[in-house]
Amino acid sequence: MKDESRWIFVIVMKFGGTSIEDAVSIERAAEIVRSRLYLRPVFVNSALGKTTRHLLAAAQLRITGTKQDAVSKLEEVERYHVDLARTLVPNFERSRTAARLKEYFDTLCRLLDDMSGLSDLPLQTQDAILAHGELMATAIMAASFQERGMDVELLDARNLIITDDRFTQANPIEEITYQRIRETVHPVVTSGRVPVIQGFIGSTVEGATTTLGFEGSDYTAALIGGALGVSDIQLWKDVGGFMTADPSVYEGACVVETLTFEEAEALSVFGAKVLHPRTVEPARSKGIPVHIYDPEQPDAPCTVIAKDAKSGTSPVQSIACKCFLCLLKLRPHRKVVLSELLKVIADFLDQKQIIPLLMMTTKDRVLLAIETPEDTQLLIDNLSHLGDVCVEMGKASVSLVGENIRKTDDFPATVLQNLGGRRVDGIFHGVSPIHFTFIVDESEVASVVAQLHAFFFEGKDS
Repeated sequence: MKDESRWIFVIVMKFGGTSIEDAVSIERAAEIVRSRLYLRPVFVNSALGKTTRHLLAAAQLRITGTKQDAVSKLEEVERYHVDLARTLVPNFERSRTAARLKEYFDTLCRLLDDMSGLSDLPLQTQDAILAHGELMATAIMAASFQERGMDVELLDARNLIITDDRFTQANPIEEITYQRIRETVHPVVTSGRVPVIQGFIGSTVEGATTTLGFEGSDYTAALIGGALGVSDIQLWKDVGGFMTADPSVYEGACVVETLTFEEAEALSVFGAKVLHPRTVEPARSKGIPVHIYDPEQPDAPCTVIAKDAKSGTSPVQSIACKCFLCLLKLRPHRKVVLSELLKVIADFLDQKQIIPLLMMTTKDRVLLAIETPEDTQLLIDNLSHLGDVCVEMGKASVSLVGENIRKTDDFPATVLQNLGGRRVDGIFHGVSPIHFTFIVDESEVASVVAQLHAFFFEGKDS
């Protein structure tokens, strides 16, 4: 007798927005899924193309512009989805997909109407609006799959991914979420159908729509994979995985074929825009490998993230960078207790939903690297009662990541010697033994990455 827990729930397949932005790419995705039906896939997808960005623009126009500006933007989004659905779904006007899209756009219009007179976009409203990108996308994807002979069932992720009420950056409540996924998705897969589920979105226990943050669809896929104990999580994107450096910064970068969970998590935190940093944990906890594929080149080299991933001879697997940072330097007044100071800073940053990328403390100074806020003066004003505050703009972090760093003697000295005497504003090393991060002027990033890439990768087995 077969152990069904090892073969029924085999893979989760998640497709990102740019890999499903037109009829050709959707048909390509359908063929890739069809070729893996024997593996019983669970399908997860993001909003199509740049829909999320356009929906956010419509919401912001309702605040800063006129109602007609917002409606016009929304109509642009509607035309895009309806035209695409007409191409993919025969007899579209009489289809369930047409009715679903109309229902979603009617809801969006009501949400915009409810914003009348507001001076700011409430985060809860923002989540309710942006969630419709995923809802519309899965309606079209499910119909397209059905038209191509696949037996699918469209599910609503808001009934599965149950979160707290931290809108725009919601945290799933794992126990409830995993139970919902098992109860709902398990019967669909065992019946031989393909579940089609939205990424990025969830809901609170009370039913308010939430979102999981940038690249949240990856996180959704990992949560589903972790709940079901699948054998593989596949993320299909416009790149074939992590690179030795950001290719937009350094053209000579190449694909990193294997990463440990810890390496992938560090690279995601420090700027590699490949997957949501929290994607790693559900997969790591169950030992599920994560593959990152490019649907345009499904057989090309890709990145696999796994527990026992092999590293090459170089201490570094990849160089990540993060721009648009500022350095916050605070020298506390003599009477301020450091523990109290840190609590005040943490509470303020949490209130403003600012997540520090890096933080370093000494007896007489606190140094934080954060994404540059819209109102820097507000930051200074709210912390100046604690001590002397200085904010330096136009900074960037450069992070070298690799399991072999922990085994390399004098690694920091090696890195600094290869910077050619450039000014370094802060060094962060020791928090994790697998990464070394430093701060430089944003204008120096490209030359720094090129120089370090040449030293650690070129002509070497990485």
